[in-house]
Amino acid sequence: MGAVALITTAVVQNKPLPKNMKYGIVLDAGSSHTSVYIYEWPAEKENDTGVVQQIDACKVDGNGISSYAHDPPVAGLSLQKCMDKAREVIPEQQQRETPVYLGATAGMRLLRLNNATLADEVLSSVGSTLRSYPFEFQGARIITGQEEGAYGWITINYLLGNFLENSGWLGRLKQSATFGALDLGGASTQITFVSKKEIESQENSLHFRLYGKSYDVYTHSYLCYGKDQALRRQIAYTIPDANNSTILDPCFNSGYRRNTSTKDLYSSPCIAQQRISTAPSNIEIKGTGNYQLCKQKVEMIFNKTQCTYSQCSFNGIFQPNLEGEFGAFSAYYFVMDFLKLTNEKISLERVKEAVKTHCSRPWEEVLKEFPKIKEKYLSEYCFSGTYILSLLENGFGFNSENWKDISFLGKIKGSDAGWTLGYMLNLTNMIPAELPYSPPLSHGSYIGLMVFFSILLVFIILTCWLSLRKPKCLQKGII
Repeated sequence: MGAVALITTAVVQNKPLPKNMKYGIVLDAGSSHTSVYIYEWPAEKENDTGVVQQIDACKVDGNGISSYAHDPPVAGLSLQKCMDKAREVIPEQQQRETPVYLGATAGMRLLRLNNATLADEVLSSVGSTLRSYPFEFQGARIITGQEEGAYGWITINYLLGNFLENSGWLGRLKQSATFGALDLGGASTQITFVSKKEIESQENSLHFRLYGKSYDVYTHSYLCYGKDQALRRQIAYTIPDANNSTILDPCFNSGYRRNTSTKDLYSSPCIAQQRISTAPSNIEIKGTGNYQLCKQKVEMIFNKTQCTYSQCSFNGIFQPNLEGEFGAFSAYYFVMDFLKLTNEKISLERVKEAVKTHCSRPWEEVLKEFPKIKEKYLSEYCFSGTYILSLLENGFGFNSENWKDISFLGKIKGSDAGWTLGYMLNLTNMIPAELPYSPPLSHGSYIGLMVFFSILLVFIILTCWLSLRKPKCLQKGII
């Protein structure tokens, strides 16, 4: 009985504790597509912020939800496949308490500028679909550009471990330096970093508290400066030079041709001021593949003539001096990865040479080498590479010296670099911390019982041994 009690106590006390996990779903409704990210974190939080990690992701078929403005109900239906997958991933017993958030970015910001009613109808459609699932729907909204930039900054610094303190060789705690964040989408681009200099424009200043520490960051989002909208603007600048409805465009490989409707081109609010009433209804674009000429056209997009602050990036927007290292993700990564420029620290000169080389290649040669890439994306890498260089160098102020401080990031520790994880991290601050599962006995009680049962077991064994052992005198008498 003593042995049974001892073993039972040890087994019950030391059996594996059940996982007390929480789950969350964030939908990134971008201008070109929508992605669904599934996260989990332990209910017992660390310094009031959940330790969140991505466990799955799903890319929604089709374009972004803003493209369904002509038929809003389809926007909601497009999410069903990925939401069905989320229902399979998250344990059924925890689905009712799993929050779902949809954040729409620059594509929906532009739609709201064009037609606020249609934007509301699209959000209503996706909201109806998300409510039909057994999750805790928390809303579908258009996030601001500043939020998008700041949450992206949170994401990469969390994944790189920059929010937690490390022990120095003297045993003292020191805080890691944070990375700046460079995000490039289809309709907007964001830059965010911690600056030691005073932020002169309050609309570019945000405050965060994560893992018990406060951070003041500079951030700005440039609507209409995503790569897709920038391409529209570059084409629009070329229309006045069109000859017989044909444009010779140096930002496409030589031999490439594309027909474009000017009605569709001018439908974006980003180029409303460039509209030409006498423009032909359709234009044909013929690529000439010239990096230097393409660069000249791209630089026309940036206005650096006006600045009411001590210093600006472009378009009169205040920007302090660049500080520290930067992580560039989203379209930055995809374009540089295509050009094979993400695996190591590469000089600015080498990047320019790689983009120049790609732009000079004939379209037939490029098409033959990359048959699996969609023609639309493949045809735009010359422009995208040139635009990224111009944006970082001419727009934000990177140069040959600090270019090495940029790291192009796709995934970090299995999680996608982007704003959604940062969004989830910030939201977990509002989820009350729960007590962790604990063993049935306290440590002191467990040790006390183990000692008691051990002494009891030894006493019982000793007693049994003494009672069964015959005295030596009796043994001699029997002999």
